[in-house]
Amino acid sequence: MAVSPQAFPPRKRRPSAAAFVSPNLSDVGLVQSLLLLSQEISSLKPLNFILKRYSLSIIRKSELLAILFEEILKVESLNLSTSTLLCFEEMYIVLQRMKTVIEDCSNGSRTWLLSQNESVANSFHELVLDLSTLLDILPVREIHLSQDVEELVLLMRKQCAESKAYVDPVDSNLRLRVLTMLDGIKSEIVPDRSELALIFRDLGLLDSSSCREEIESLEEEIKSQSDKKSKSEAVALIGLVRYAKCVLFESSSAPRSEFRRRKSLSELNIPSDFRCPISLELMRDPVVVATGQSYDRESINLWIESGHNTCPKTGQTLAHTNLIPNCALKNLIAIWCREQRIPFETAAVNDKLNGVVTNKAALEATKMTVSFLIDKLSASQLVETANSAVYELRVLAKTDSDSRACVAELGGIPMLVRYLGADIGSIHPNLQVNAVTTILNLSILEANKTRIMETDGALNGVIEVLRSGATWEAKGNAAATIFSLSSVHEYRKKLGRKTRVIRGLMDLAKDGPTSAKRDALVAILNLAGERETVGRLLEGGVVEMVSETMNGLPEEAITILEAVVKRGGLMAIAAAYKIIKKMGMVLREGSYTARESAVATLVTICRKGGSEMVAEIAELPGVERVIWELMGTGTMRARRKATTLLRLLRRWAAGLASQHLTHSQNLPVSSSSMLLPS
Repeated sequence: MAVSPQAFPPRKRRPSAAAFVSPNLSDVGLVQSLLLLSQEISSLKPLNFILKRYSLSIIRKSELLAILFEEILKVESLNLSTSTLLCFEEMYIVLQRMKTVIEDCSNGSRTWLLSQNESVANSFHELVLDLSTLLDILPVREIHLSQDVEELVLLMRKQCAESKAYVDPVDSNLRLRVLTMLDGIKSEIVPDRSELALIFRDLGLLDSSSCREEIESLEEEIKSQSDKKSKSEAVALIGLVRYAKCVLFESSSAPRSEFRRRKSLSELNIPSDFRCPISLELMRDPVVVATGQSYDRESINLWIESGHNTCPKTGQTLAHTNLIPNCALKNLIAIWCREQRIPFETAAVNDKLNGVVTNKAALEATKMTVSFLIDKLSASQLVETANSAVYELRVLAKTDSDSRACVAELGGIPMLVRYLGADIGSIHPNLQVNAVTTILNLSILEANKTRIMETDGALNGVIEVLRSGATWEAKGNAAATIFSLSSVHEYRKKLGRKTRVIRGLMDLAKDGPTSAKRDALVAILNLAGERETVGRLLEGGVVEMVSETMNGLPEEAITILEAVVKRGGLMAIAAAYKIIKKMGMVLREGSYTARESAVATLVTICRKGGSEMVAEIAELPGVERVIWELMGTGTMRARRKATTLLRLLRRWAAGLASQHLTHSQNLPVSSSSMLLPS
């Protein structure tokens, strides 16, 4: 029996192949599998709100089939005829499809299921008809069933044959109400609150938590859909659920899992190949440049826009500045993120949601949601209410570029500035965290960077949180905001001139937990792109800070040192003298990225620091062996830098030998052999 293409909506996420293949088993094994499968379906709960009648009918029929298979297994020396065997094999496929459809409906989005209720109802009906056909051709008398079970099979056969396609009028009416509300939103008509509450009651979405789960289910649905129209419909439903979540239900604070997500990513041991060589962060949109190296699109774009025409990793001149998406690497990163149970958001999400431009209904729903939250902030004097609204803005600002634009355009940034001060942080730390994190999320959109920098008190508020935030999370997110803002060349210079920014980042890098340290270090690395700022970093003790953090975060620390030494002149070289031995440890034991930065830094030190610096490097234990290893196994840039370092060390050694030889010529011949270097 062929599976109709209408049995399931077109999806990327399909049931497993095993669901549509009959098992190659013996007679007894096949009947046992059918019994187990029918019992599994019987144990499923019927759908509670939509398509309840169909799901209940399938479950009841499975219960009756289980009785049939139990009866067959009682037969001694079971020997099924060929026709019976083929019938049971096809029945196994039908039961698998029944189980898949019920589980898919149970675990998926309710609003999406409602929007597709007619097609899903047809899928259920088609399964009943398939079962009816199999029961018709089943040679009941050949199986030697008891009279009661035989009558039961005949009864099932009659019920299936008389079954008609059915769509519950209650479901159809609810679907019409939802579509009418979406049409109203599209026309900028604010939904009636009482009607909205009734719809969500009928859907069984009764609190903020259930709405949050519904949004996550819809986001998964978007990923599984293959056509743009279906994706667009799901996006509109997300907008409606978000609006209802804010208007109907209070959300006083974020769920713990939401707070843990970013921290877990920061503290995970991210594979070095998945980190961008520029930002050292997990790549979201990896691209390949002309030299074959991969970078995160945002970071390499910033590098090129800053006037560079070379590959940051190899130093080679770029033949062209075209960026080619590295789809293979992106898929590997997505798989790794899924295995680590952390969200994977690509840069493309800033402009589109999973490849679909946000539709009119979703955009208007977002505007209504933001307006409601900002009005709530303006009107309420209760801290709990403010925290709830700011948290919802935080979630919205994390979603997509349309939401970020709406929050900023409707006046969200000045409202958030209120909650950045130390007075708020000391009494209500969660509110301060939510406020600064919202600003961080807003800053992802390029246009919002300017809005933040030009809003009175916004930058100073972020710096205040960086210096004296109530929690490490608040300080870390303030540092991440500095990093985001500094991606604009003009703002990077402005931020680098502020002593409070430099001190705040340095203190956080020294004293904060791992996640906050990393936020501070990447911000410092960005600021170190300006030669003028490097001087202030050196005055602030950046080399000493690097020395302290090199044990815990060697890649970030050594990359900062490379940038500082490259742009800091003799002052930086002199400061780096004290930690040459630590660089030697990184060169021996660090990751490939850290070792590459270490050897590049040592080359710069040798070239600018003179023979005294070269001598210090030459005394590092096993340095020549490590250099040879890098020359054989490192990246192209690492090999080139290692070759240069080895050449500099040998020139120094040759010069030292020459000095010894010259000195020995002025001594008695009998002593000269003792003074020649071995």
